[in-house]
Amino acid sequence: MSVTTLHRPTHRDALGLLETAFGDGRLVTVFGRCTVEYDGRASSSLGPGDRLIICKPDGTILVHTDEKRKPVNWQPPGCTHRASVREGRLRIRSERSAPEERLDVDFERIEQVSAYEVTDRSDLTLTGSEEDLRQRILDDPSLIEAGFVPVATERETTAGPVDVFGADVDDRPVVVELKRRRVGPSAASQLQRYVDALDEEFPGEDVRGILVAPSVTDRAAALLDERGLEFVALDPVGEDGDHGRSNDSGSDDSGSDVVDGA
Repeated sequence: MSVTTLHRPTHRDALGLLETAFGDGRLVTVFGRCTVEYDGRASSSLGPGDRLIICKPDGTILVHTDEKRKPVNWQPPGCTHRASVREGRLRIRSERSAPEERLDVDFERIEQVSAYEVTDRSDLTLTGSEEDLRQRILDDPSLIEAGFVPVATERETTAGPVDVFGADVDDRPVVVELKRRRVGPSAASQLQRYVDALDEEFPGEDVRGILVAPSVTDRAAALLDERGLEFVALDPVGEDGDHGRSNDSGSDDSGSDVVDGA
């Protein structure tokens, strides 16, 4: 696990780390003095106080004080995290559209901000591995698209081994890069390197690149679109333990707790 930590950073330095971390799908913690405003199904305000904020790659945000186990405010999976500096304060905003809800955390002082690239070993049991994902595709290539034919796995290229190499219904070469969890721009860049390597092997054949993962960050989606690469949302293990597509991001019927006061 890699960790980047800033102690008592300026708002601008903290902003730079947060923007990178949110874009790369990292787990983020921020501790400092802040206020919290929620607007959605109701509205609430928390006055100034020292609080720990946890932003998860699945869109969850938690606001903790030094008491009790439950957060005093939160947003569920599926939200989008953004950071900005406004009127001399660092703001973390978490939003979702269904239902429309917004949570703003404004820091007047930041003691510490950390960004973690987390691999949770329990995830291997709950959501499967890349090998599970590969096997699902080999068992049912139509999960990629109709007419897709896998030709080789771990196929060597000058950029490294390709997870799954195959051909589409028009016999165009297809590179499939597999990720077992939500990913950021680095996965799109890795896929591009494989496509570039195979373009040299198959000149004039318009090699396609497809990233397969449960979900991608907004920055990764924009980069894929910019480079003409594709994305298929697929979990290593489906809801029935064997097959099934995922949504691009998790959701939860519950919303933010409404808490008034500091």
